[in-house]
Amino acid sequence: MGSKAKSDVVFLPLGGCGEIGMNFNLFGHRDAWLAVDCGITLEQQPGALRPSVQMPDLQFISTRRQQLVGLIVTHAHEDHLGALPYLWEALGCPVYATPFAAAVLRHKTRSRGGVLPSPLIEIEPGDAFTLGPFSVEWIPITHSTPETCALAIRTPDSCIVHTADWKIDAAPVVGNAWSAKRFEALAKEGVDAVICDSTNALRAGKSPSEGEVAQALGELIASRNGRVVVGCFSSNIARIQTLADIAAKTNRYLAILGRSASGMARCAQQVGLLGRRFQPIHPEHLGYLPPAEVLAVATGSQGEWGAALHRLMMQTHPDLSLDAGDTVILSSKTIPGNEDPVKRLVQGLRGRGVEVIEADDSPVPLHASGHPCQDELRDLYQILKPALVIPVHGEAAHMKENARLAKAVGAKTALTGENGDLFYLSPTPGVRRRFAPAGRLQWCEETSRLISVA
Repeated sequence: MGSKAKSDVVFLPLGGCGEIGMNFNLFGHRDAWLAVDCGITLEQQPGALRPSVQMPDLQFISTRRQQLVGLIVTHAHEDHLGALPYLWEALGCPVYATPFAAAVLRHKTRSRGGVLPSPLIEIEPGDAFTLGPFSVEWIPITHSTPETCALAIRTPDSCIVHTADWKIDAAPVVGNAWSAKRFEALAKEGVDAVICDSTNALRAGKSPSEGEVAQALGELIASRNGRVVVGCFSSNIARIQTLADIAAKTNRYLAILGRSASGMARCAQQVGLLGRRFQPIHPEHLGYLPPAEVLAVATGSQGEWGAALHRLMMQTHPDLSLDAGDTVILSSKTIPGNEDPVKRLVQGLRGRGVEVIEADDSPVPLHASGHPCQDELRDLYQILKPALVIPVHGEAAHMKENARLAKAVGAKTALTGENGDLFYLSPTPGVRRRFAPAGRLQWCEETSRLISVA
């Protein structure tokens, strides 16, 4: 731990601080480190058909792996677990994940030909476990994929809350609704620091509930006479369950188009997250059904080349063709940087007479973010009453606004920084800039090797 005192509790992000994606976090105490998440980001290179897979350079901790007591996966999104098949061998530590995240990790590792962490230990939301000098409690929290957990990380003299990705959702469709009770109990105990998601810190108000999206999608699909295809993020199990429910109510057959969505749905089924109405048919049966009986979930809502929606637009999908009078609903937000491919997708479909309805332009909620807007951030800080807030999971502007909100509702200190900065959480807040190298690695498909890119 270098020059730090034995009593210090520190936080060292190597990915996901000053950027959205590629999360990797370290908590340090008494010459031990605890890792939280290990994700990828996708970078579109000029002229390339597909984006490159990039991930944090873990040289700092891989050279100290004997001090690493474990790695916790907070939830099943690529930017939180997608790098593990590539990087676990450099860490060599036990990995802890909820059943759904563990199932997704096994699936991703198989599909990428990577190395599955061993041991991979399944933890139920609400469990507590001791890892070296840390006592860790997995706190269920609502997000856009099931079994997401915030973490209460304790040492004998401190309590740190790492929110992971979260939102306040009273009707999440899959999983339990948001509950403030556990956070209120933590506040009574005393919270030294909160490490908090900043993705939507520039947005006023609150993010819509998945329940609101379910109602809006149900009304929209019921009004259509032709085929309906809904594009959404493949990890959004609640949206897939919503569409299964809508299919049953509107006498349509549901099919899933795209390997990533099919794989995620299988993982959710394995751990019992999808209800009895989830009874998809094989996509090859769609071709002979009357148009009014077809409902499909499709990958590719960001305009990705070769994804199901792209193939439908190009009329090269092997199982389904769309005609004039059919409808495509983009039940997702356009991620910054993807505006051009999404525009090409929409124009290509509309050019063939297919109606395209985009959530970004809809007056009713056809998509709900999984991240907290300003009112939700205020609510959490007012509940937890932390002495220190460190915004992460956002670019500089997001983190700056998150810090401002925290201080406005009573946080004594709010510190922002970048990957590689060492934050002192307890007993005295502070930051040591550029403490550790924080580069990037890229997976090279041609050589099946990782190369340094930054």
